[in-house]
Amino acid sequence: MVPDLSFTDRSDRDDLGAFVARAVRLDQQAVVRLRAREGDLVDAWVATPFDVLATRTARGTINPSDMTVSGNELLAALAVVRGDHLDPGLSRDMLWRSALPPTRHWQVVDLLPARTVSELADKGIAVARDNVGPQGTPPASLLDQTVLTVSGDGLEVKIPLRCLFALSGMGFLTDDEDDQIRVTATDAWMRLDARYGAVVRRRHALLPLLV
Repeated sequence: MVPDLSFTDRSDRDDLGAFVARAVRLDQQAVVRLRAREGDLVDAWVATPFDVLATRTARGTINPSDMTVSGNELLAALAVVRGDHLDPGLSRDMLWRSALPPTRHWQVVDLLPARTVSELADKGIAVARDNVGPQGTPPASLLDQTVLTVSGDGLEVKIPLRCLFALSGMGFLTDDEDDQIRVTATDAWMRLDARYGAVVRRRHALLPLLV
């Protein structure tokens, strides 16, 4: 069976194309996980170089209902095939390494001005340029620094700089004074929803398994 990705509206196709293009720009080897959701929705997931997941939802269908494809192959298909249906590419399920967060039990913690978050991200990027490690990336100690702490609905969430880097790198941040970033969380995960997509990360590091 040939995989099939279809869209309800052309704008959703274009939005997904922009999302995948950003992911490939950050990582040429990026893979995209596509998962069907109730209500004819497709969630696209990528693992960013900042150890933060990024996601965007499009109106449409995917068959099979959960598959991982090459970002470059999906981007090419979106650019070349002009119809409502396209083949997203060969299955690359073995290349997906990240656990996905739950779909339920999220609590709204706070709403943040998008402009403030964007300014904090810009300041962090400026600091990171002066502290690039031997691999050409900022050190983990810098990325893990807490830049915002928000609380609400009985939860306190510490947001590390790496989440802001992911928001910025994926093009999710805007300077519109009316835009807001919605912070939601579960006991184990945090999620920051912006106008063009969301980033998700575990709130606490997983403990290593004892051998």
